[in-house]
Amino acid sequence: MSEEKAREFELGCPLPVGAHSHVLLGHGGGGKLTGDLIERLFVPAFDNEHLEERHDGAVVECGGRRIAFSTDSHVVNPLFFPGGDIGSLAVFGTVNDLAMCGARALYLSCGFILEEGLAMETLARVVHSMRAAAHEAGVQLVTGDTKVVERGKGDGLFINTAGIGVVESTAPIAPVSIRPGDAVLVSGDVGRHGMAIMAVREGLEFEPVIESDSGCVSPVVLDLLEAGIQVHCLRDLTRGGLASALVEIAEAAGLPIEIDERSVPVIDRVRGACEILGLDPHYVANEGRFIAFVPPEQADAALRIMGSHRSGGQASRIGEVGRSGLGIVTARSPLGTRRVIDRLSGEQLPRIC
Repeated sequence: MSEEKAREFELGCPLPVGAHSHVLLGHGGGGKLTGDLIERLFVPAFDNEHLEERHDGAVVECGGRRIAFSTDSHVVNPLFFPGGDIGSLAVFGTVNDLAMCGARALYLSCGFILEEGLAMETLARVVHSMRAAAHEAGVQLVTGDTKVVERGKGDGLFINTAGIGVVESTAPIAPVSIRPGDAVLVSGDVGRHGMAIMAVREGLEFEPVIESDSGCVSPVVLDLLEAGIQVHCLRDLTRGGLASALVEIAEAAGLPIEIDERSVPVIDRVRGACEILGLDPHYVANEGRFIAFVPPEQADAALRIMGSHRSGGQASRIGEVGRSGLGIVTARSPLGTRRVIDRLSGEQLPRIC
Protein backbone atom coordinates (compact mmCIF):
# COMPACT_ATOMS: atom_id res chain seq x y z
CA MET A 1 0.00 0.00 0.00
CA SER A 2 1.41 3.38 -0.98
CA GLU A 3 2.05 6.01 1.66
CA GLU A 4 -0.75 8.17 0.21
CA LYS A 5 -3.25 5.29 0.24
CA ALA A 6 -2.27 4.36 3.79
CA ARG A 7 -2.85 7.94 4.90
CA GLU A 8 -6.31 7.98 3.26
CA PHE A 9 -7.28 4.78 5.11
CA GLU A 10 -5.93 6.07 8.40
CA LEU A 11 -7.85 9.33 8.12
CA GLY A 12 -11.10 7.75 6.98
CA CYS A 13 -11.16 4.59 9.08
CA PRO A 14 -13.80 4.92 11.84
CA LEU A 15 -12.26 2.10 13.90
CA PRO A 16 -9.37 3.42 16.00
CA VAL A 17 -7.09 0.80 17.50
CA GLY A 18 -7.25 0.72 21.30
CA ALA A 19 -4.53 0.03 23.83
CA HIS A 20 -4.91 -3.75 23.37
CA SER A 21 -3.91 -5.55 20.18
CA HIS A 22 -6.03 -8.62 21.00
CA VAL A 23 -9.40 -9.29 22.61
CA LEU A 24 -9.22 -10.02 26.34
CA LEU A 25 -11.75 -11.71 28.64
CA GLY A 26 -12.25 -8.31 30.24
CA HIS A 27 -13.74 -6.98 27.00
CA GLY A 28 -16.84 -9.03 27.83
CA GLY A 29 -17.10 -8.12 31.51
CA GLY A 30 -19.26 -5.01 31.32
CA GLY A 31 -16.50 -2.79 32.77
CA LYS A 32 -13.98 -0.32 31.38
CA LEU A 33 -12.71 -2.63 28.65
CA THR A 34 -16.24 -3.31 27.44
CA GLY A 35 -16.95 0.40 27.41
CA ASP A 36 -13.77 1.09 25.46
CA LEU A 37 -14.66 -1.59 22.91
CA ILE A 38 -18.12 -0.15 22.40
CA GLU A 39 -17.07 3.50 22.29
CA ARG A 40 -13.91 3.10 20.21
CA LEU A 41 -14.95 0.37 17.80
CA PHE A 42 -18.65 -0.45 17.57
CA VAL A 43 -20.22 2.99 17.94
CA PRO A 44 -17.98 4.68 15.31
CA ALA A 45 -18.57 1.78 12.93
CA PHE A 46 -22.36 1.63 13.29
CA ASP A 47 -23.13 5.15 14.49
CA ASN A 48 -26.85 6.05 14.47
CA GLU A 49 -29.43 7.74 16.68
CA HIS A 50 -30.55 4.49 18.30
CA LEU A 51 -27.06 3.49 19.43
CA GLU A 52 -26.66 6.93 20.96
CA GLU A 53 -29.31 5.99 23.55
CA ARG A 54 -26.84 3.53 25.17
CA HIS A 55 -29.78 1.37 26.23
CA ASP A 56 -30.46 -2.37 26.64
CA GLY A 57 -32.37 -2.33 23.37
CA ALA A 58 -33.48 -0.03 20.57
CA VAL A 59 -36.91 1.58 20.31
CA VAL A 60 -37.88 2.11 16.67
CA GLU A 61 -40.98 3.26 14.80
CA CYS A 62 -42.69 0.59 12.72
CA GLY A 63 -46.09 1.02 11.11
CA GLY A 64 -47.02 3.78 13.51
CA ARG A 65 -46.15 1.68 16.57
CA ARG A 66 -43.11 1.92 18.84
CA ILE A 67 -41.29 -1.38 18.75
CA ALA A 68 -38.42 -2.45 21.03
CA PHE A 69 -35.70 -4.69 19.60
CA SER A 70 -32.89 -6.38 21.52
CA THR A 71 -30.42 -9.25 21.28
CA ASP A 72 -28.28 -11.19 23.74
CA SER A 73 -25.74 -14.03 23.61
CA HIS A 74 -25.16 -16.57 26.37
CA VAL A 75 -21.93 -18.45 27.07
CA VAL A 76 -22.43 -19.32 30.75
CA ASN A 77 -20.26 -22.01 32.29
CA PRO A 78 -21.55 -24.37 33.70
CA LEU A 79 -24.63 -24.88 31.52
CA PHE A 80 -26.74 -25.82 34.57
CA PHE A 81 -26.53 -24.06 37.93
CA PRO A 82 -28.67 -23.68 41.07
CA GLY A 83 -31.74 -21.68 40.11
CA GLY A 84 -31.41 -21.92 36.35
CA ASP A 85 -29.58 -22.98 33.21
CA ILE A 86 -28.37 -21.53 29.92
CA GLY A 87 -31.75 -22.14 28.26
CA SER A 88 -33.99 -20.23 30.66
CA LEU A 89 -31.27 -17.60 31.02
CA ALA A 90 -31.28 -16.99 27.25
CA VAL A 91 -35.04 -16.46 27.17
CA PHE A 92 -35.27 -14.31 30.28
CA GLY A 93 -32.21 -12.26 29.31
CA THR A 94 -33.74 -10.91 26.11
CA VAL A 95 -37.24 -10.52 27.56
CA ASN A 96 -35.73 -8.52 30.43
CA ASP A 97 -33.79 -6.30 28.03
CA LEU A 98 -37.03 -5.49 26.23
CA ALA A 99 -38.71 -4.76 29.56
CA MET A 100 -35.98 -2.22 30.33
CA CYS A 101 -37.23 -0.32 27.28
CA GLY A 102 -40.76 -0.36 28.70
CA ALA A 103 -41.84 -3.03 26.22
CA ARG A 104 -44.00 -6.15 26.41
CA ALA A 105 -42.01 -8.92 24.70
CA LEU A 106 -43.82 -10.78 21.93
CA TYR A 107 -41.46 -12.85 19.79
CA LEU A 108 -37.95 -14.28 20.08
CA SER A 109 -35.46 -15.80 17.68
CA CYS A 110 -32.90 -18.33 18.83
CA GLY A 111 -29.48 -19.28 17.44
CA PHE A 112 -27.75 -22.43 18.74
CA ILE A 113 -24.01 -22.97 18.34
CA LEU A 114 -23.44 -26.60 19.27
CA GLU A 115 -20.14 -28.37 19.82
CA GLU A 116 -19.66 -31.76 18.23
CA GLY A 117 -20.00 -34.38 20.96
CA LEU A 118 -22.58 -32.50 23.05
CA ALA A 119 -24.91 -35.06 24.65
CA MET A 120 -28.33 -35.00 23.03
CA GLU A 121 -29.85 -35.41 26.49
CA THR A 122 -28.16 -32.17 27.57
CA LEU A 123 -29.48 -30.33 24.53
CA ALA A 124 -32.98 -31.66 25.16
CA ARG A 125 -32.88 -30.42 28.78
CA VAL A 126 -31.89 -26.96 27.59
CA VAL A 127 -34.60 -26.86 24.91
CA HIS A 128 -37.30 -27.96 27.36
CA SER A 129 -36.12 -25.31 29.82
CA MET A 130 -36.38 -22.66 27.10
CA ARG A 131 -39.91 -23.78 26.28
CA ALA A 132 -40.96 -23.46 29.93
CA ALA A 133 -39.28 -20.04 30.26
CA ALA A 134 -40.96 -18.77 27.09
CA HIS A 135 -44.33 -19.90 28.41
CA GLU A 136 -43.69 -18.12 31.71
CA ALA A 137 -42.60 -14.93 29.93
CA GLY A 138 -45.53 -15.01 27.50
CA VAL A 139 -43.40 -15.05 24.36
CA GLN A 140 -43.06 -17.33 21.35
CA LEU A 141 -39.85 -18.61 19.78
CA VAL A 142 -40.73 -18.10 16.11
CA THR A 143 -37.46 -18.47 14.18
CA GLY A 144 -33.96 -19.75 14.71
CA ASP A 145 -30.73 -21.22 13.43
CA THR A 146 -28.38 -24.08 14.33
CA LYS A 147 -24.66 -24.37 13.70
CA VAL A 148 -22.24 -27.10 14.81
CA VAL A 149 -18.52 -26.52 15.40
CA GLU A 150 -15.74 -29.08 15.76
CA ARG A 151 -15.12 -30.88 19.01
CA GLY A 152 -13.16 -28.64 21.39
CA LYS A 153 -14.19 -25.40 19.63
CA GLY A 154 -17.50 -24.51 21.30
CA ASP A 155 -17.46 -25.44 24.99
CA GLY A 156 -20.64 -27.45 24.64
CA LEU A 157 -23.30 -24.91 23.79
CA PHE A 158 -23.70 -21.18 23.11
CA ILE A 159 -27.10 -19.53 22.56
CA ASN A 160 -28.10 -16.22 21.01
CA THR A 161 -31.61 -14.83 21.36
CA ALA A 162 -33.11 -11.71 19.82
CA GLY A 163 -36.55 -10.32 20.56
CA ILE A 164 -39.13 -7.75 19.62
CA GLY A 165 -41.87 -6.25 21.73
CA VAL A 166 -44.43 -3.46 21.78
CA VAL A 167 -43.52 -0.44 23.91
CA GLU A 168 -46.14 0.11 26.59
CA SER A 169 -44.72 3.27 28.16
CA THR A 170 -45.95 6.62 26.91
CA ALA A 171 -42.73 8.51 27.75
CA PRO A 172 -39.18 7.50 26.76
CA ILE A 173 -37.46 5.21 29.28
CA ALA A 174 -33.74 5.83 28.92
CA PRO A 175 -30.71 7.22 30.80
CA VAL A 176 -31.24 10.68 29.26
CA SER A 177 -34.72 10.77 30.83
CA ILE A 178 -33.60 10.71 34.48
CA ARG A 179 -34.13 13.91 36.43
CA PRO A 180 -32.38 15.57 39.40
CA GLY A 181 -33.90 14.30 42.63
CA ASP A 182 -35.09 11.00 41.15
CA ALA A 183 -35.14 8.10 43.60
CA VAL A 184 -33.00 5.08 42.69
CA LEU A 185 -34.75 1.78 43.44
CA VAL A 186 -33.45 -1.79 43.19
CA SER A 187 -35.98 -4.58 42.67
CA GLY A 188 -34.38 -7.09 45.06
CA ASP A 189 -31.20 -8.39 46.66
CA VAL A 190 -28.08 -8.28 44.48
CA GLY A 191 -25.18 -10.57 43.64
CA ARG A 192 -26.89 -13.95 43.78
CA HIS A 193 -26.46 -15.05 40.16
CA GLY A 194 -22.73 -14.46 40.00
CA MET A 195 -22.10 -16.12 43.33
CA ALA A 196 -24.30 -19.11 42.46
CA ILE A 197 -22.10 -19.67 39.39
CA MET A 198 -18.86 -19.18 41.28
CA ALA A 199 -19.91 -21.46 44.14
CA VAL A 200 -20.38 -24.29 41.63
CA ARG A 201 -17.08 -23.57 39.87
CA GLU A 202 -15.04 -23.32 43.06
CA GLY A 203 -16.75 -26.19 44.88
CA LEU A 204 -18.00 -23.94 47.67
CA GLU A 205 -20.86 -25.37 49.72
CA PHE A 206 -23.34 -23.09 51.44
CA GLU A 207 -26.34 -24.10 53.52
CA PRO A 208 -28.79 -23.40 52.09
CA VAL A 209 -27.39 -23.37 48.55
CA ILE A 210 -26.99 -19.98 46.86
CA GLU A 211 -29.47 -19.95 43.98
CA SER A 212 -29.33 -17.64 41.01
CA ASP A 213 -31.91 -14.86 40.84
CA SER A 214 -32.41 -15.66 37.13
CA GLY A 215 -35.99 -14.85 36.21
CA CYS A 216 -38.38 -12.72 34.20
CA VAL A 217 -38.77 -9.12 35.41
CA SER A 218 -41.26 -8.10 32.74
CA PRO A 219 -44.37 -8.54 34.95
CA VAL A 220 -42.92 -6.17 37.55
CA VAL A 221 -42.11 -3.51 34.97
CA LEU A 222 -45.51 -3.77 33.30
CA ASP A 223 -47.24 -3.44 36.68
CA LEU A 224 -45.24 -0.27 37.39
CA LEU A 225 -46.31 1.23 34.07
CA GLU A 226 -49.96 0.18 34.43
CA ALA A 227 -50.03 1.78 37.89
CA GLY A 228 -49.01 5.11 36.39
CA ILE A 229 -45.51 5.22 37.89
CA GLN A 230 -43.43 7.73 35.93
CA VAL A 231 -40.50 5.45 35.20
CA HIS A 232 -37.66 7.58 33.83
CA CYS A 233 -35.05 4.86 33.39
CA LEU A 234 -34.63 1.11 33.88
CA ARG A 235 -31.54 -1.07 33.70
CA ASP A 236 -31.17 -4.77 34.46
CA LEU A 237 -28.14 -5.66 36.57
CA THR A 238 -26.27 -8.24 34.51
CA ARG A 239 -22.54 -8.11 33.72
CA GLY A 240 -20.79 -5.69 36.04
CA GLY A 241 -23.68 -5.76 38.51
CA LEU A 242 -25.29 -2.81 40.25
CA ALA A 243 -22.16 -0.64 40.25
CA SER A 244 -21.52 -0.81 36.50
CA ALA A 245 -25.18 -0.16 35.67
CA LEU A 246 -25.20 2.98 37.82
CA VAL A 247 -21.98 4.26 36.25
CA GLU A 248 -23.31 3.70 32.72
CA ILE A 249 -26.48 5.64 33.48
CA ALA A 250 -24.72 8.50 35.29
CA GLU A 251 -22.30 8.96 32.38
CA ALA A 252 -25.04 8.81 29.75
CA ALA A 253 -27.26 11.26 31.65
CA GLY A 254 -24.45 13.58 32.73
CA LEU A 255 -25.83 13.69 36.28
CA PRO A 256 -24.35 12.47 39.58
CA ILE A 257 -25.86 9.56 41.48
CA GLU A 258 -25.32 8.86 45.17
CA ILE A 259 -26.23 5.58 46.86
CA ASP A 260 -26.19 4.48 50.49
CA GLU A 261 -24.35 1.16 50.83
CA ARG A 262 -26.42 0.26 53.90
CA SER A 263 -29.57 0.33 51.77
CA VAL A 264 -28.30 -2.09 49.11
CA PRO A 265 -29.81 -5.53 49.90
CA VAL A 266 -27.28 -8.39 49.92
CA ILE A 267 -28.17 -11.70 51.58
CA ASP A 268 -25.70 -13.06 54.14
CA ARG A 269 -24.68 -16.09 52.06
CA VAL A 270 -23.74 -13.89 49.10
CA ARG A 271 -21.89 -11.42 51.30
CA GLY A 272 -19.97 -14.26 52.93
CA ALA A 273 -19.09 -15.84 49.57
CA CYS A 274 -17.86 -12.48 48.28
CA GLU A 275 -15.65 -12.07 51.35
CA ILE A 276 -14.16 -15.55 50.83
CA LEU A 277 -13.41 -14.83 47.16
CA GLY A 278 -12.39 -11.20 47.67
CA LEU A 279 -15.21 -9.81 45.51
CA ASP A 280 -17.39 -6.71 45.84
CA PRO A 281 -21.10 -7.70 45.69
CA HIS A 282 -21.94 -4.39 44.03
CA TYR A 283 -20.08 -5.61 40.91
CA VAL A 284 -21.41 -9.18 40.92
CA ALA A 285 -23.85 -10.10 38.14
CA ASN A 286 -27.58 -10.62 38.54
CA GLU A 287 -30.10 -12.05 36.07
CA GLY A 288 -33.42 -11.16 37.66
CA ARG A 289 -32.85 -7.73 39.18
CA PHE A 290 -33.12 -4.18 37.85
CA ILE A 291 -32.85 -0.59 38.99
CA ALA A 292 -35.54 2.00 38.39
CA PHE A 293 -35.35 5.80 38.44
CA VAL A 294 -38.67 7.37 39.48
CA PRO A 295 -39.83 10.70 40.93
CA PRO A 296 -39.21 10.73 44.69
CA GLU A 297 -42.91 11.17 45.51
CA GLN A 298 -43.68 7.90 43.69
CA ALA A 299 -40.86 5.83 45.23
CA ASP A 300 -42.96 4.24 47.99
CA ALA A 301 -45.73 3.25 45.58
CA ALA A 302 -43.17 1.73 43.21
CA LEU A 303 -41.57 -0.27 46.03
CA ARG A 304 -44.96 -1.66 47.06
CA ILE A 305 -45.52 -2.89 43.52
CA MET A 306 -42.04 -4.44 43.37
CA GLY A 307 -42.59 -6.07 46.75
CA SER A 308 -45.84 -7.68 45.59
CA HIS A 309 -43.84 -9.94 43.27
CA ARG A 310 -41.93 -13.03 44.38
CA SER A 311 -38.61 -11.50 43.29
CA GLY A 312 -39.20 -8.20 45.10
CA GLY A 313 -39.03 -9.26 48.73
CA GLN A 314 -36.04 -7.01 49.35
CA ALA A 315 -36.86 -4.18 46.94
CA SER A 316 -35.20 -1.04 48.32
CA ARG A 317 -34.61 2.65 47.79
CA ILE A 318 -30.84 2.88 47.59
CA GLY A 319 -30.08 6.44 46.53
CA GLU A 320 -30.96 9.45 44.46
CA VAL A 321 -29.89 11.51 41.47
CA GLY A 322 -27.97 14.68 42.31
CA ARG A 323 -29.13 18.08 41.22
CA SER A 324 -25.81 19.25 39.80
CA GLY A 325 -22.31 18.03 39.15
CA LEU A 326 -20.48 15.54 36.96
CA GLY A 327 -21.91 12.21 35.83
CA ILE A 328 -20.22 10.12 38.51
CA VAL A 329 -21.49 7.65 41.11
CA THR A 330 -20.60 7.93 44.79
CA ALA A 331 -21.43 5.58 47.65
CA ARG A 332 -21.88 6.51 51.29
CA SER A 333 -20.40 3.84 53.57
CA PRO A 334 -21.83 2.74 56.95
CA LEU A 335 -19.16 4.96 58.54
CA GLY A 336 -20.43 8.00 56.67
CA THR A 337 -17.47 8.27 54.30
CA ARG A 338 -17.93 8.60 50.55
CA ARG A 339 -16.16 6.79 47.74
CA VAL A 340 -16.39 7.03 43.97
CA ILE A 341 -17.76 3.96 42.22
CA ASP A 342 -16.12 3.32 38.86
CA ARG A 343 -16.22 0.62 36.23
CA LEU A 344 -14.13 -2.48 36.77
CA SER A 345 -10.90 -2.37 34.77
CA GLY A 346 -11.04 -6.09 33.97
CA GLU A 347 -13.21 -9.19 34.31
CA GLN A 348 -14.27 -10.05 37.87
CA LEU A 349 -16.37 -13.13 37.00
CA PRO A 350 -15.96 -14.46 33.45
CA ARG A 351 -18.63 -16.53 31.68
CA ILE A 352 -21.50 -15.84 34.06
CA CYS A 353 -24.19 -15.18 31.43
